[in-house]
Amino acid sequence: MKYAFIRDHRIAYEVRKLCRGLKVSSSGYYDWRRRSVSRRAKENERLLIEIRRIHYESRQAYGSLKTWKTLKACGIDCGKHRVARLRRLCGIEAKRKRRFKVTTRSKHTDWVAPNDLKRCFHIDRPNRVWMGDVTSIATQRGWLYLSVLLDLYSRKVIGWSMSNRIDKQLVLKSLEMALLRRQPEGPVLHHTDR
Repeated sequence: MKYAFIRDHRIAYEVRKLCRGLKVSSSGYYDWRRRSVSRRAKENERLLIEIRRIHYESRQAYGSLKTWKTLKACGIDCGKHRVARLRRLCGIEAKRKRRFKVTTRSKHTDWVAPNDLKRCFHIDRPNRVWMGDVTSIATQRGWLYLSVLLDLYSRKVIGWSMSNRIDKQLVLKSLEMALLRRQPEGPVLHHTDR
């Protein structure tokens, strides 16, 4: 590892100074340069080609254990820890599928407002109809919910809010932002899918 660092940086710095800084002998470095690739390193390279082939054939879904089992089934003899180490060193990781999360409650007994908009999406002036929706965004820390409110006349975002919970407060905050920003003078129809 140290010798490889010296090899990569020998153009910018003297080999002698790099060896002194890394506390290795320069004769050891030059001996390392003359050495041929070891049998184990050659085997690792061949094994890595097979690991990558299996990784892409499995649509990047297999972890190290399934990759090892597939290699054994193909007649390639190697250890499971060796496969795991080579995958880790080369940054080969399985794609993880996110669990589907249902956020819509279809069977509720809550009152549903009548559809006063009746799919008439062409409005003649601003602050007459506002449309809202909530969407979920998968993050590394869990789900993030975004509530957005649009003015149907200009199709611009006039209010929004984010939360890690999907509740009434999420929607009310985006409505409050829209009211503060727009300050409508007359009645406004607030339309959502529910």
